[in-house]
Amino acid sequence: MAALSIQRFADLEQLSGAAAAEFCRVAREAVAERGSCAVALSGGSTPRRLFQLLADEPYLGQVDWSHIEIFWSDERAVEPNSPDSNFKMAKDALLDRLRLAPRQVHRMQAERSDCDAAALDYEKEIASVLSGGGVPSESTPAMDLVLLGMGPDGHTASLFPETAALVETRRWVVANQVPKLGAERMTMTAPYLNSSRHVFFLVSGADKAETLRRVLEGPSVPRELPAQLIR
Repeated sequence: MAALSIQRFADLEQLSGAAAAEFCRVAREAVAERGSCAVALSGGSTPRRLFQLLADEPYLGQVDWSHIEIFWSDERAVEPNSPDSNFKMAKDALLDRLRLAPRQVHRMQAERSDCDAAALDYEKEIASVLSGGGVPSESTPAMDLVLLGMGPDGHTASLFPETAALVETRRWVVANQVPKLGAERMTMTAPYLNSSRHVFFLVSGADKAETLRRVLEGPSVPRELPAQLIR
C-alpha cells in the first residue's frame, strides 16, 4: 500500500481537479491490470464537484466506464430519491451522465427496515462482484479506490465518534446508530476500508482545519477522531 501523501490546494476547484486526474489514473491502471475497477463513492458536499468534473471532458473520456463498478462507502437511512441520499447526489452529479449498466451500480439499501440485514446483503454483493461469488471470508476482496471525506467532528464514511461501528473487526459493512444525529447509517468498516488499494481523503473548509491537524499530528484517539482509523 502506498505511503501517506498530503497535497494542499488553494480552493475546492483545484482540489477536485487534482482528485479527478488521480481517479482517472487509478481507474486506468486497475482496468489494465485486473480488467475492472471497483470504486466506493462518498457523500457529503466536498465530492460533488469531483463527480461533476468526472462527468465531463477532459476526464470523462479518460476512463473506460464500462469496466467500472460503483459502490458506496456509506449511506443514510433514506429513500434513494431523497435529497439526503448519497446515492442521489452521485446519480445527479455523475451517474446520469455515464449511463452505466444497472449491474455496475451497487447501491446501499440503507432505507430497509432492517439496516443490518441490508448491510449483510451488501457484503455478499461485494463478494459476488469482486471475487466471483461466495460470502465474506478471510480473503477480503479489495476496493481499488475509496473516496472519503471528513466531518468537523473527525468522522469519515459513517464512522462517527463513540459509535459501535468503530470497534468492529470482522464485518465489512454494518448498520451504525449515531445517537447525536438520532439516526441510523450504513457504513463500510475501518478494517474493510483499510483493505483498499487506494484511499483518497478529500477535505475542504476552514471548519475542518483544526480537526485535520489533530487527526494527522495529534495523539491517537480514534474513538474521538474516527478518521485516524484509516491507514
